[in-house]
Amino acid sequence: MRIPLMIVASTRSVSAVVATCLFLTSTACASTDVSGDGARLGVEAVQAEALGLATLPELCAQYSADRGSLTRLLRFPFSDKRNARMLRLGTEWLDKLDAVDFEALPRPDQVDWLLLRGEVEHDLAALGDQTAREAEVMHLVPFAPPLVALLEARANRELPSPKDAADVLAAASESLSSFQDAWKKQEEDVQDSSVVSPSAARRCASSVSSLRRELGSWYGFSAEYDPLFTWWVQAPWQDLEADLKDFEKFLETKVGGIDPDNESLLLGDPIGNDALMNELRYERIAYTPAELIEIANKEFAWCDARRLEAANAMGLGDDWRAAQEQVRSKHVGPGEQPALIAELSDEIVAFLGERNLIEIPALANESWRMGMMSAERQKFTPYFTGGEVISIAYPTEGMGHDAKAQSMRGNNRHFSRATVHHELIPGHHLQGYMANRWSGHRGMFRTPFLVEGWALYWELRLWDLDFPQSPEDELGMLFWRAHRSARIIFSLNFHLGNWSAEECVDFLVERVGHDRNNAEAEVRRSIQGGYGPLYQAAYMVGGIQLYALHDELVGEGGWSEGDFNEAVLRQNSIAPDLIRAYLRGDTLTRDQPVDWRFPGVAK
Repeated sequence: MRIPLMIVASTRSVSAVVATCLFLTSTACASTDVSGDGARLGVEAVQAEALGLATLPELCAQYSADRGSLTRLLRFPFSDKRNARMLRLGTEWLDKLDAVDFEALPRPDQVDWLLLRGEVEHDLAALGDQTAREAEVMHLVPFAPPLVALLEARANRELPSPKDAADVLAAASESLSSFQDAWKKQEEDVQDSSVVSPSAARRCASSVSSLRRELGSWYGFSAEYDPLFTWWVQAPWQDLEADLKDFEKFLETKVGGIDPDNESLLLGDPIGNDALMNELRYERIAYTPAELIEIANKEFAWCDARRLEAANAMGLGDDWRAAQEQVRSKHVGPGEQPALIAELSDEIVAFLGERNLIEIPALANESWRMGMMSAERQKFTPYFTGGEVISIAYPTEGMGHDAKAQSMRGNNRHFSRATVHHELIPGHHLQGYMANRWSGHRGMFRTPFLVEGWALYWELRLWDLDFPQSPEDELGMLFWRAHRSARIIFSLNFHLGNWSAEECVDFLVERVGHDRNNAEAEVRRSIQGGYGPLYQAAYMVGGIQLYALHDELVGEGGWSEGDFNEAVLRQNSIAPDLIRAYLRGDTLTRDQPVDWRFPGVAK
C-alpha cells in the first residue's frame, strides 16, 4: 500500500487568507443575500475574494509573462534602453518578492519563492554579462546605434520619418564600408595587437545577424503599405541588408580568422572561473569547478577499475579497449535500430514493474514515439536523444562510409541498452510526462541538474540493482558512466581556459574510447550547441545529488522506493538542493543557504 505523499495545497499566502476570512466573518450577516435560489455573498465579500493577493504559482507565471513581454518587445541587440528596461524589471520584482511575508507562506510556496528570487537574480546577472559582452565588441559595430534607435522608436510605437529613416540606412552603409576599408588597411597591425578572439568575432556576427532580421521586420511593417516610406526607404534598405550580410562574413573571416567552410571547426566561448561560480550558485551547488573535477576524477577511476574487471570476464585480460571494441561491433543492421529501441524499452519497463521501483502510468508507456535523426544533426548529437519522442541516431543514406560505420558502432546494442531507459522510461519521457501534470508553474525553473540528473540517477541505481546481465552490458553502462564523468572534466576545463576544444576531443578518444567523429560531435555540442556552460557537468553531478538524497530518504529515512521516486517527479525539474530541503521537512528561510556537500557515488 502506497503511503500518501505530503502535498500541501498552495492557494494564497497565509496572511491573505487570514485577512479575507476575517473580512468575510465581519460582513457575512450584513451582506449575505438570501433572496432567490439561495444564499449568496455580497459585493464586498466577492471583491475581497476575487481581488486577493497573488499566490506564489501566480507570481511565477506573472514574472515569466513580464519577462517574455519585454523580451519580445525589445529583442534587438546593442540597446542601452533595452538593458535599462530589463534592469528595472528585475529590480522591481526583487522589491516585490522582498515585501512577501516569507515565514507566513506554506512550505511549497516558500520553495517557489526561493526559486523565483533565484531566477530574477540570475536574470539580472545574465543581463550584466550580456551587456559586458556587447561592450566588448561595440568598436566593431560603430554603425549600429542609429539603426538600434529606429528599432527602439518602433518599440515605442513611433512611426518613422521616411526621409530621415532613409538617411540613417544610407549612412549605416557608408559607415560599414569605411570600417571595412580601415580594417583592411591596418590588418597586419590589428592582428598583432587585436583583442578580438574568434569566439567574440562570431558572437558579434551573430548579433549583427539579429540586428539585420529585426530591421527587416521594421522595414516590412511600412513597406508598400506606406507609399512614401517605400519610395524613400526601399533602395537604401536593400543596399544595407546586403551590406550587413557581407559584414557578418567579414567579422568571421577577416576579424575572427574563421574559415566558414570548415565543417569540423570547434569554436566555443569560455566564460572563466568567476562566471562558472555564479552559475553554480544559481544552481545551488556548494562546490567550486575544481572540486567538481576532483569528484569526476574519482568517479572515472571507479569506472576504469570496473572496465578492467569486465574485460577480464570476457577473456581479454586488462585490455578494456579491446573489450569495448568487441562490444561496439555488436550492432544491428541498417533499418533495424527502431525495433531494437522498442525491445529495450519493453525490457526496462518490465524490470521496473517487477521490482515496484516506480509507478508508470499506462498512458506514459503508450504515448512515446520514435523519430530518426538527420545526418546533419548527428554532427552535434551522435547518439540518440529522447523525451516523448526518441530521436534515433543511425546511418542515413547521405552519410559517408566512415560516418555510417561510426554511427552504428556508437549506437550498438549494449550502449543502447544502457541509455534507452535514460531517454524514455524512467528517464526523460516519464519525467516530462509528470512535469506536464505536477507543479507545472515550476517549468520556468527547469535545470539540467534535475533534468539530466534524474536520468543519470537511474543509471546509477540500475547498476546497483544488477540491471546489466553480462560483461558486455556492464561495458555498455560503464562507457556512459565514464563519459558522464568525462563531461564534467572536459567542459569545466574548457570554460576555465585550461583546455582547448581539440584537447577535449583527444581526452574523449583516449580516456573514454569514443570514435573521433563522435568525440568531435560531443565537444561541438558542448561548446557551440546552445547549451549552458554547466549543462554537460549537470548529468553526473545531478545524478550524484539524487543518488545521495535517495540514500538519505530511502536508506535512512524510511521512505519506500516508489514514494521517493514519485515525490521527486512531482516537484518538477527544479534544483535538487531544494527538493532535498522540502522532502526532508527542513525549515526553509528566505536566505536558504547553499551548503549541501553531497558525497560521490564511487565506492
